[in-house]
Amino acid sequence: MARMKTYYKETVLPALYKKFKYKSVMQVPKIDKITINVGCGEAKDNPKVIDGIMNDIKAITGQKPVVCKAKKSVANFKLREGNIVGVKLTLRDDAMYEFLDRFFNAALPRVRDFRGISPDSFDGRGNYSVGIKEQLIFPEIEYDKIDAVRGMDINFVTTAKTDEEAKELLSLMGAPFAK
Repeated sequence: MARMKTYYKETVLPALYKKFKYKSVMQVPKIDKITINVGCGEAKDNPKVIDGIMNDIKAITGQKPVVCKAKKSVANFKLREGNIVGVKLTLRDDAMYEFLDRFFNAALPRVRDFRGISPDSFDGRGNYSVGIKEQLIFPEIEYDKIDAVRGMDINFVTTAKTDEEAKELLSLMGAPFAK
């Protein structure tokens, strides 16, 4: 658990400090939080779907996610205000570093035909987003116990000011960016 945090302090922080020539250690970017979002439109018809999603996310992260409800009614989507539309979760500190380690080193290499994650998914302010097509890439998920294959969005929120700094930070933390 503390392995990734120690690695950041001993290896990543000095490397970034040296490369970008910061004046203070406090300027060196770090990962602030990781948010995970699973949207589920079919939950309005079958409420048990949300239980399966919540169990999967809890197995992957070790935390219980929060249920998201629709803020507005949208007739085209047959959606009413208050209907459950998905779940979300925010990871910080030790849980965040543990998830980061497992995501980069255990989950991503299990993706079929994996050639690296896209280096173009930065938002211009140093945050990175990646979409996963199936939750089966995580070793904690048992193939026999899932009811459906679902994807999720994972966002890495950093304190970096530019995408270049954030990319270097994530690369040093072990992100396998495509060449």
